[in-house]
Formats: sequence, C-alpha cells, structure tokens
Amino acid sequence: MDPNLATPKWNLERPFLTGRFHQDTKLPNATSGTKPYSLESLSRGCENVIGSYPVSVQELLVIDDLLSALVGIEGRYISIRRARGKEGHVVFQIDPSMDLALQELIQRFFPLCEAYALINWFVETKSHFGSGLVNHALAAAMRALLLDYQAMVAQLEHQFRLGRLSVQANVGSATCFIRHHRKGIFRQFVWFGYSQPLAKPGQAKAMAGDTTVRALLEKMTQSASSPYLSILERWVYEGVIDDPYDEFFIAENKSLKKESLTLDYDAKYWQQRYSLKDSIPSFLRSAAGMILTTGKYLNVMRECGHNVQVPPSENSKLTSFESDHHYLKCVKIAYDFASCELLNLIKEKYGLIGKLRSMKRYFLLDQGDFLVHFMDIAMEELVKRPEDTSVEKLQTLLDLALRSTAAAADPCHEELTCCVERVSLLRKLSTLKDLESPIHAGASKPAFDIGDPLEPISITGIETFSLSYKVQWPLSLVISRKALTKYQLIFQFLFHCKHVERQLCVAWQVHQGFRCCNIIGTSILRSSSLCRSMLKFINSLLHYLTFEVLEPNWHLMHDRLQTVKSIDEVIQLHDSFLQKCLKECLLLLPLLVKKVEKLKSICLQYAASIQLLVPSIYTSDVVDSVEFYSFGLGKSKERKTRGRSLAPKAAENPIFLDSIMKFENDFNVELQSLRPILSSGSQTEPYLTHLAQCILGVGGDQ
Repeated sequence: MDPNLATPKWNLERPFLTGRFHQDTKLPNATSGTKPYSLESLSRGCENVIGSYPVSVQELLVIDDLLSALVGIEGRYISIRRARGKEGHVVFQIDPSMDLALQELIQRFFPLCEAYALINWFVETKSHFGSGLVNHALAAAMRALLLDYQAMVAQLEHQFRLGRLSVQANVGSATCFIRHHRKGIFRQFVWFGYSQPLAKPGQAKAMAGDTTVRALLEKMTQSASSPYLSILERWVYEGVIDDPYDEFFIAENKSLKKESLTLDYDAKYWQQRYSLKDSIPSFLRSAAGMILTTGKYLNVMRECGHNVQVPPSENSKLTSFESDHHYLKCVKIAYDFASCELLNLIKEKYGLIGKLRSMKRYFLLDQGDFLVHFMDIAMEELVKRPEDTSVEKLQTLLDLALRSTAAAADPCHEELTCCVERVSLLRKLSTLKDLESPIHAGASKPAFDIGDPLEPISITGIETFSLSYKVQWPLSLVISRKALTKYQLIFQFLFHCKHVERQLCVAWQVHQGFRCCNIIGTSILRSSSLCRSMLKFINSLLHYLTFEVLEPNWHLMHDRLQTVKSIDEVIQLHDSFLQKCLKECLLLLPLLVKKVEKLKSICLQYAASIQLLVPSIYTSDVVDSVEFYSFGLGKSKERKTRGRSLAPKAAENPIFLDSIMKFENDFNVELQSLRPILSSGSQTEPYLTHLAQCILGVGGDQ
C-alpha cells in the first residue's frame, strides 16, 4: 500500500505536523501567491553569524541548538539536510564560522542526532495502517523508548535554562551515557528498522558483549513478534490464516476449491491452495514445511466439520521466539496432533482402506465375476460405436451385474458407475502429458506421440468402455481425478484383454466341435493349434498383469499403509503404487503397448474369421457331426456324432487355409518382434524379464 494514501492529504501539505518538515518543502503556489515553507522562515531573526560572537556566547547559542537537534529539530546555527538517495536519512551541518574546538565537540553528537531523526521517521512511516501488524508493534515499542530519550533531553534543557549546563563540563558529563550507549542503541535501531523485524532476531546473540544493546534488541524482537505469533498460533492450532496485511509466510489461494480434486485431472488444490512464500523468517525456515503441513491438515478437518482445536497444554502458548526454541516444540506438538487426527479421521470415519479395496476389486479385476456377467448381458450394447452406445443402459446392466454377483455384499458397490470414452486407450494415453516413459525419463516428449496413427479405423464400446467411482471429500485427496484416471487406464487395458480372451474362447469352442472328427492333416488342426497359441499368449499376459504386477504391488502398498504417519505419506504411497502399476503394465512404454495392441488386434480378427468361415465352409459337409449356433455370442454346442471323418474336400478349403496361414504368420512375426525389445529393456527395467518369461515362446507350438 502506498504510504501517501494512508494519511489525509492535509497532513502531507502541512509539514510541521510531522517529523518530515526538514525534508519536504511546499512549492510556491502561483495562483494564490502564497510563499512556501523554507528553513530560512524558521529562523529566529538572527542577522549575525555565530563566529561574530565570543566563544562563551557561541557556547550558549550552540547548546540551545544542540538540544533541539537531539530531538530532530533544526536550529539557528545547526541545519538539517536530506541525504540524497537515502530515504529517511538526514545530515546535520553546523555554521562553519563557529569556533573550531567547539565545532569538533558539537559534531560528536551528530551521529546520535541523525540516528534519532531516522528512527523517528521510521516510527512515523510504519505507523500507517497499511504497514502491517508487525511494523505497528515495532513502531509502538520504539516510540515508547523514544519518549524516555526525549524526557532525558528535556531534563538537559531544564538544566540549561537554570544555567547549570555547559559544553566543556556539564554537557560532556551529563550526556556521556547518551554518547556512549544511546548512540549505539540508536544505531541498532537503524539496523533493526531497515531489516525485516523478524528476519534476524539472532543479531541479539551477536551483541552478547553489550548487555544493554542485547536486552534492547530482545525487547524489540519480543514486541514485533507478538502479532506475528498470534497469526502463527491460529494457523498451527486452528488451520486458519488471520493475516489482514499479508505478512505471514504462508499464502492462501482462495480460487482453488476442493471440488476440483474430483473434476480436474491437473488439480493443484493440495499443492497450491496453501503454499510457502519466499519471505520466510530465518528462525522459522527449518520448520516452515512442518508449519505449512500442520495448518493444511487442520484445515481439511475443519472443512469436514470435525473439531480441529489442538488441545491446550501448560506450555502450548506461543509467547515469544526464545533462544531455547520453545516455539519449535509447540509447532511439533501441533503437527503430531493434526497428522494423527486427520489420518485417523480418513481411515476410520471415511473408510479409506475399504475404499481402496473396492477400487482394487472393480478396477483391477480382483473379483471378476461381476465383469463376466456384465460382458454377457451388455455385449450387444458394447459392440456399438461410442457415440451410439447408451451409457444409461450400460449403467442399468452394470447395476444388475453387481446385484447378481458376490459384489452385492460390498457396501461400496453403489459408488461404481460406468462411462464410455470417445477415444481409444492409446489415444487417451497420448493426451496425458504427465505420463512419462521410464525409459525416456526426463524428456519433454510425452509417452505417446500424438501424431502417430493410434486410433483404429473403427472403434466400439469395447475399446472405450470404462468404470468410474464417486469419491467424496476428504477421500478425494487420495483418490483424486488424476488417480481415478490412472485406475481407468489400467481397467481399460484389462477389460480389452478379457474381451480378447473371451473371443478366442469362442473360437476354441468352435474347434472343439470337431474333436470327434478325424482332422489329422487338415486346416482345422492347424487353426486349432494357432488358437491354442493365441489363448496361451493372452492368458499369459493376463497372468502377468494380475499376479506379477497388480497383486504384489497392491499388497506392498497395503502393508505400508498400516505404518504411515500422515496423509501426505498415504497420497505418496498411493500415487507411487499407481505409477508403478502403469509402468509395469506397459502403459508407459509406447513401443511395447503398441505391439501388444497389434497382437490383440490379430487375435480378434482371427476369432471373428473363425466364427464366420468355419460354419459357412464346413457345416454342409459335417452337418451330421457338428452343430454350430450363436457364434457371435460366443456359444457352441456339440452333439453326438456318428464317428465320421471330415470330408477331404472341406478339409483343404483354400480360402480357409490361406486365412489361417496369414494369421499364423502375422501373429508369430509380431510375437517374436517382442523378443529384442524386451531383451534390451530388461537391462534397465527388470520387470520386463518376467513379462518375457510369461509370453515369449508361445508360438513354438506350430
């Protein structure tokens, strides 16, 4: 705030009302014809220079001026001039015609006079309401000490009026204390006022040899810290920032709302709603992070309607910044209380662990019976294009699947909802800029290049279906929009793998219709072998994802959650768990995940071809042996056969044989292309070795 706006205009126009009259003069007013204030107009009308008087008279005259100069007032022979480039600093000058010996004696007092003028300027300036509570308190304490000093000068003036004061004898002895002690104190005032009042209270320790100055600085620190301690106390004991002049070292961004945690992927509420400023007092710098966190925890509990008052104790009052660091002990006690209370509140009242188990059950397919039932009843809707898919219908079917399976016993299942994205998994990964490939860590390029042709020609609800979860405050601190998005990425990957597995199972059931037929040397046998290899691949991949990645990482996080001490540790553990799962599920490795998606695409095309080609080619030849129906829904049926062999003409159908050979070649080429990628990556990412052990070699059956 501009200090000129803190006082009435007339106060600035009439310099005699403040201690700044010797600095500010009013310019002539051409319209009114009034004369400006000037130093000459303050003269008592003397016409002769002081050097024209005898030394004894000079002494009497200069003592009168000196007493005025000691309280910052200009005299007849001692003038005051503003120091250029130094606000508040003034220079005292003496009439050069004065006796040289007398001049030398008088000039010894000028540093004291200049220090007083500067301190008086500081007190007046920092008393404006816009200067802040700390400066107000410091200025008030300085003003009280200046009153004592002014009383001492008044006593000297009284002695002078009685004729008992002289420069040679009485002034020298009477002001000995002022010259040797008050001058040093005032110099410390100058330092204390110009430095931040709470930035360097340790300066008192450096003055340990001068007990007077040390005591003074400690008193000033105590006075200046009183309002600051009140602000700090409310923050660490209640989680409230009561800082009308923006003096506290913690800033509050009221534009950030807690609701953004569930809506915005890049929400910065927890990191930036309350943050540290650059101007942290040096004696609080080591505990600044703890102080910030304590108030944040209390603030969360207060917004939950929970009592957040730190229980008072005998020594919990923050009264001063003593050398024994009692204030730091109080802050530590408050931090321990707030951390424990918030953690217990989120764990016990809001059931954090139960919510995380629920997320694992549904998003990580810990109990997949509901998903099997859902895919059975919702497939007709899921095969539509995303824009044609009815989310309301899918939600109804999801609710039915949840109520019809073991998930009905989960009290959190009602929080589960579904959604249909408009883009595929790979495209979604490419839009999340903060997902960084571990192999290219530190690079500014996102994990997926947006320019790559990632989007399939035609996507359906199968590729874009996902679950969502209703998360309430304060659980949204842990299960934020960003965390939920990461759960959804893993779910979409698993869900599509499950879909591929189901379609391959349908193809396998088609082949099982021929098991009572003699298919040795036929294309059906070759197709059956390829189908078995594809099933082995997708089952191995699912086994790796669930039992090698998700399950162990979950148990590791769950065990560590039992020993955490704060909600920040919970957030860090949960975020690390999700990031590790994303990485080890290949979702942060563009080349690998694209290879896997290509393999899944080949498997789906093969399964679709089997369900279309086999019935159309072989049904007429083996109608008495095999009955096919409902291929699109993944069901087939075998009835009793007569032991007939498959017709040779059908067995060597060239269309079917060419299709099988093409699928076989494409699948094996893509599968074996994973070997060098996994081999090179396993040197820096050991989990790729487990993946290679799970899925490589499945093409060796041919």
